[in-house]
Formats: sequence, structure tokens, C-alpha cells
Amino acid sequence: MTNLPTYHCTQFKTPMGVFALAVDSAGAVAAAAFGGEGALRGRLRGARLIRDPRRTDAARKQVESWISGKSRDFSIGISPGGTPFQRRVWSALRRIPYGETRSYGDVAREVGSSPRAVGRANATNPVCLIIPCHRVIGSDGSLTGYAFGEDTKRSLLALERG
Repeated sequence: MTNLPTYHCTQFKTPMGVFALAVDSAGAVAAAAFGGEGALRGRLRGARLIRDPRRTDAARKQVESWISGKSRDFSIGISPGGTPFQRRVWSALRRIPYGETRSYGDVAREVGSSPRAVGRANATNPVCLIIPCHRVIGSDGSLTGYAFGEDTKRSLLALERG
């Protein structure tokens, strides 16, 4: 039998719907998703989830503070699994300032790759919101795809723009 990784998780309501997150044993966020535990499981590919409001409390408070407009940044650690390229893209996404957007081409130039490769890395981001993949848009200003729907992406961008 394979030893599956174990994460502690929680889910809670936000104005954009149910939000779920999972933290590793050190309290770093390994995955986050709109849509509850089912969406979270899809980002963790078979990992074992244990509901634990105590271990997830710090991450939950930061997400709630951000969504309520009380904060603009996250200081909680993250521990997403991914390739070195994906991590480079996700790091670039974290540098997009609150309230601003970048095109896939902009991010591609920053990381020395193609917009298509950046789009794929963006789509596989397991820690939505904290790694702000919602800030990446089409070169023509269109919202383009978002794993949790364009309405959610539009709401997140509107929240940031005040």
C-alpha cells in the first residue's frame, strides 16, 4: 500500500462561495480552492485530508482578512508541489501587485518562456488566491479561463480594485 501524504484542511464560506484550504504539518498552505473539499482533493491528487480547524486557523484568518479587504498580502507559508518551471511561474505571480493584472505574455517574458507554457503552469496552480493566478489575463484584457469560473475571477479582481 502506498503511503499517501496527509494534510490538514478546512472549508468556509466566502462571498465568492465555499473556500477550502489544506496545510502541511508545518502549517504551510499546500492547496487552496473555491468549491470545498472536492475541489481541494483534485489539487492534491489523492492525498489524505483530515479536517482540523486548529491547524488551519492561521491560514483561514489570512484568507478571510484578504477577502474582507482588511489585508492585501499573505504572510502564511506555502508548500505547493510542482516542477521547477511551475514554481518559477508561481513565484512571478506572487510578485504581481494587489489590484494589478499581467498578461500571460508579460509573465512569459519575465520567466523566459512562452505564454502557452505560462498558461499551463497558471492552470495547475494548487494554491489559488495566495498565489494570485486570478491576476493573469489575456493580452487583449479578456479574463480568459479561471479554474473556478470567470465570475469568481471577475469578483476577485473587482475586490482588489475597490
